[in-house]
Amino acid sequence: MRCLVTGATGYVGGRLVRELLAAGHDVRVLVRSPDKVRDMPWAASVDVVPGDAGDPVAVGKALEGIDVAYYLLHSLQQGSQLEVEESRLATTFADAARDSSLRRIIYLGGLAPEISTEAMSAHMRSRVVVGQLLRTSGIPTVEFRASVIIGSGSASFEMLRYLTERLPAMITPRWVRSRTQPIAIRDVLRYLTLAADLPADVDRAFDIGGPEVITYEQMMQRYAKVAGLQPRIILPLNVLSPGLSSHWVGLVTPVPRAIAKPLVRSLRHPAVCREHDIAQWIPDPPGGLLTFDDAVGLALRRIREADVATRWTGASTPGASSDPLPGDPQWSGGTLFTDVRTVETTASPADLWQAVERIGGETGWYSARLLWEVRGLMDRMVGGVGLRRGRRDPNRLMVGDVVDFWRVEERLPPTLLRLRAEMKMPGRAWLEFTITPLADGGARLTQRAVYWPRALAGNAYWWAVTPFHAFVFPPMARHIVQTAEELARTRAAAT
Repeated sequence: MRCLVTGATGYVGGRLVRELLAAGHDVRVLVRSPDKVRDMPWAASVDVVPGDAGDPVAVGKALEGIDVAYYLLHSLQQGSQLEVEESRLATTFADAARDSSLRRIIYLGGLAPEISTEAMSAHMRSRVVVGQLLRTSGIPTVEFRASVIIGSGSASFEMLRYLTERLPAMITPRWVRSRTQPIAIRDVLRYLTLAADLPADVDRAFDIGGPEVITYEQMMQRYAKVAGLQPRIILPLNVLSPGLSSHWVGLVTPVPRAIAKPLVRSLRHPAVCREHDIAQWIPDPPGGLLTFDDAVGLALRRIREADVATRWTGASTPGASSDPLPGDPQWSGGTLFTDVRTVETTASPADLWQAVERIGGETGWYSARLLWEVRGLMDRMVGGVGLRRGRRDPNRLMVGDVVDFWRVEERLPPTLLRLRAEMKMPGRAWLEFTITPLADGGARLTQRAVYWPRALAGNAYWWAVTPFHAFVFPPMARHIVQTAEELARTRAAAT
């Protein structure tokens, strides 16, 4: 069967492609930038169609010859624009589907509470509306409605994980006692994959959830038990609004306030399945749906083994990699600040690349750890992402991966790694590492920091932080080279 996956750079989409290929389907993906899937392990096995999901022509082209389309798109807009953009994307897709030979649409939405749509958060209301708009296409549409998804790398799981691990005692909002029905990502992917073969007359929404109905407070206590932690002291109080709660989550967890806020608003109301009708067409697996404890145990094992296929951070923030790096041929001028450091080493280009590619996350930034942590904390205080997002994999990067408050914009091993800053600042910044082989077998590392200021505030920001660069950039380049030389010695000793 020929399947189209939208949102293939996202948490669920990136994993679904792998499952569909394993099931023997032909897969096509629609992505804004083909470079974002270039490093995916399945990239060579899929048909990549470049284009924006809001462009009717691109969507129509992506749907040509497709039997089943997976709609996994979610807008990056915030506030009042969220619902407008979500509806626009869904309408564009429905119109294009109507004019295609498509046989089925499969959509993953949210498990809405039993309240009026007016009382729902904008985030949840938009999920419901998108399902309605997709059905206007006239194409049989299966909408799966899920609550909290438990899996390594999901935003919900990361929020749960960091709140529980970092806070042995906490004062929480009362929403921690709202009932929910978490489901393992493994079971979500199973439903999505098997739905491709549903009969043509199945055209409806299905609630999907795991085998247990529990509160968020119970999830934290059970997570602690599975993770080998002491029971948590949790005191729910009715004093934290969703806005304040999202600030609290943003400071404690890697999930920034912009993403935490809709998650928190969704948790205010019970989210429990009202039916399990999907079992008529897709029976539960022989061993049953994964329990919460089993799902947490599996997720933690994936994290320990550095086997996290995708993360919630995979979806890029607005204004990103398609914009030219200042200094490229497309650069049109303006004030530009750079900091360039060059160091030569006897280590090979491969060893030097290995050291460069480990940057960030648990490895750190090879210099001035305290200054990096202070900058991360400052970013969190103004609503930025901070340093806590870490990395998907401690050793290997892909284009589009997050590295703390940077994102991989370009990766050409073993010669170039370029990171684009996603911290809050009055301008835009890049950090680039170039490796050049030397005639004697060694290598040269060129480390370049680039800053494009925005107006007077941007210039003031650069000159305010410039004194600290002496403690950050020279030792960073030097320690990267030292790490590469240590790797070379270790490899030589092992042979």
